[in-house]
Amino acid sequence: MASLQEQLLKAGMVDKKKAKQLNQEKRKQVKQAKGTGQVLVDEGKEAAKRALADKAERDRELNRQRQAEADKKAIQAQIIQLITLNKIDRKNGEIAYQFTDGKKIKKLYVDALLQAQLIKGVIALVKLKDGYELVPAIIADKIKQRDDSAVLVHNTQSASDIVAEDDPYAAYQIPDDLMW
Repeated sequence: MASLQEQLLKAGMVDKKKAKQLNQEKRKQVKQAKGTGQVLVDEGKEAAKRALADKAERDRELNRQRQAEADKKAIQAQIIQLITLNKIDRKNGEIAYQFTDGKKIKKLYVDALLQAQLIKGVIALVKLKDGYELVPAIIADKIKQRDDSAVLVHNTQSASDIVAEDDPYAAYQIPDDLMW
């Protein structure tokens, strides 16, 4: 097997004079390095090592991105499965329940029982692709752990909702089904 120099000579890309001159320069560099105690650095090898390290880093970054994308798809699939397996039927809805999705106000028709459960926080409203579904509060908590933006309405009773004993307006509660 011929060396690279011999191959270049045969191809006519380098003439004998130029090849001889390059060999002499290389020998001089090696001799000078031995005499001074310096280590001779082959720039070609160093460039190749740097290129390999750069390529390895790019490959690791691409793998991280692919893994993150795969994880995101897996989470979305889990959310869809949770919603489809646990959604609550709302066929006979005659009461319009209004909620916000982003900056838009949306309307979902539910019956009186579902409306009361939504208000109390027993069930929650979640987004499924382009539609909306009702699921139990426990399922909504599991969905919220995976993706907070999928749960649109999940009412919880806070300390401010509990009426104090000495409240003078305790007898004048605002009805939950008040429609504006």
